[in-house]
Amino acid sequence: METLEAINKRASLKAHLSTREVEQDKIIKVLDAARLAPSATNEQPWRFVVVKGKENVENVVTRASRMGRRVFDEAPVLILVFVNPKDYVFPDGKTFYLLDIGLAMENILLAATDLGLITHPMASLDGDKLKEMLDVPDEMEFVLATPLGYPTEGSYEQAAQEKLSQRTRKSLSEIAYSNKWGKPF
Repeated sequence: METLEAINKRASLKAHLSTREVEQDKIIKVLDAARLAPSATNEQPWRFVVVKGKENVENVVTRASRMGRRVFDEAPVLILVFVNPKDYVFPDGKTFYLLDIGLAMENILLAATDLGLITHPMASLDGDKLKEMLDVPDEMEFVLATPLGYPTEGSYEQAAQEKLSQRTRKSLSEIAYSNKWGKPF
């Protein structure tokens, strides 16, 4: 799959997660894609905890979820992203770690799409509970997570078909300007 194809096919398909195990080599490919993301001054602030196995994922999601309905507790893999925000403050006081984490997560989403795997970024987990459960150091902060799994349907394309047909996006003329603000691109 080409990059632009993966961007166009990527969808958050939380209702289509299968319990089928994800192969270790695919998990490594997804994490490697995250590792290769750009970051401010090449700090690479992300740290990942990969929770594998239905029982382990269910335990984490059940105990740490802030949502009443747990849509990810049957996923075979859960990737959690942490950062130490104090390590990445620049002299002018700006922080870039959230952008850096977003870039790494986008690489995860696109690599997973390329591999026919479903993802759905979420932040609705209790970071303190996660840190306690997973022995994460106190200075680290939970930022994002995504389940990783195969679709319940035969292929990613089949699973994503309905969601993509309903996708809405603003037009370029609404979000991009030419030479000055307000002049549509």
